[in-house]
Amino acid sequence: MKMIFFLSMLISMIILLLTILLNLFSKKTFYDREKNSPFECGFDPKNSARLPFSLHFFLIAMIFLIFDVELALLIPMIYAVKYSNIIMFSFLISLFLFILLFGLYHEWKQGALNWMS
Repeated sequence: MKMIFFLSMLISMIILLLTILLNLFSKKTFYDREKNSPFECGFDPKNSARLPFSLHFFLIAMIFLIFDVELALLIPMIYAVKYSNIIMFSFLISLFLFILLFGLYHEWKQGALNWMS
């Protein structure tokens, strides 16, 4: 038990020593407020978190996610061709692509794809 305690204290001391040495010898001595702040897409980190964000940014992100998931669903379907009925497979792919294209058309007509309105 004393050996485990001794080793844990030794490891803690080594970690503390290395952390102090890293902070002393690091080349980053100029602390810039802009460079040290976290970056969030579409948000200014210096303003209040309660401010509303751009709805266009949100809609473009959702459209990207929809079509990204669509690709993740289409790629396994290509491998399923040899294990399924070709007529049923063609109908399924056509229906899937029709639903996606109809959704894209709806978004286009609603103006969600226009960045400047």
